[in-house]
Formats: sequence, structure tokens, C-alpha cells
Amino acid sequence: MKTYKSNSLEISLKRKKSDYKKVKISRSEDANKYSRQFYHDDLTIYESFFIILLNQSNNTIGYAKISQGGVAGTVVDPKLVAKYAIESLAKSVILVHNHPSGGLKASEADKKVTNKINKVLNLFDCQVLDHIILTETEYLSFADSSLL
Repeated sequence: MKTYKSNSLEISLKRKKSDYKKVKISRSEDANKYSRQFYHDDLTIYESFFIILLNQSNNTIGYAKISQGGVAGTVVDPKLVAKYAIESLAKSVILVHNHPSGGLKASEADKKVTNKINKVLNLFDCQVLDHIILTETEYLSFADSSLL
């Protein structure tokens, strides 16, 4: 057996309590309200991508920030989304990101990443319930708009 100089890593799920109460997500407006807690004055500055993790009853287990980018985009790695979903034993997730420009139209990149994440999560009996795009005052729901 070959031995390396560096040590192996112990990988563990680390949970940290937040100030946000657990809620039941029944509709897109619930997801909109819950996710706005993660954004502050940065909602109109740079694009960020979060996931809301849900159990079998659509109660929130938690949330995770997946990426933060520039004013016109952010890179989303489906492996990171899957990591959080699997480690938390989520039954479903809601994807959330903002458009600092204020535009509510879902881009082709938004649609592609949603479909890619959904395919990856389906392998683990987990599904994407919705993808919410936030602006300063409004939101777009992929589920409500038949984009999912």
C-alpha cells in the first residue's frame, strides 16, 4: 500500500443553528418569504444561489448557500446541491437565486441548471419542488410558471 505525506480527511455533516424558524412550505409564496431571510442589502448587488432543504412533509430542515457570483451570474455545481441534500436526508429541495438587475425572466442557463440538478437528485429519490428567482420586490416561481 502506497502511503502519502498528507493525512486523510474526516468528513462529517456539521449543523449550525440559525435564527430562522422551521416552516412548512406549501406554496411558492412560502418559499419566497422564507428565502428572503437569507438575502439582505446584497439582493440587488450580486447574484447568490441557495437551496432550501425539506423533509417528507415539506417542512424545512435547513438551507445552504451554494454559490455567490457577480452582478450578472453565479456558478452552480449540482454536486454541491446533491451533497447537502443527501447529507441532510432531504426528500426535496427548493432552488433559490436572485437577479440583481431586477429582471424576472428565467434565462436558458437558469432552466438548464434546474433540469440538471433535478436529474441528479432524482437518482437519490429527492426532487426539486421549485426554483424561485428573487428581485427586490417580486419573485418568479418555476413551478407556478410551468418551467419545472
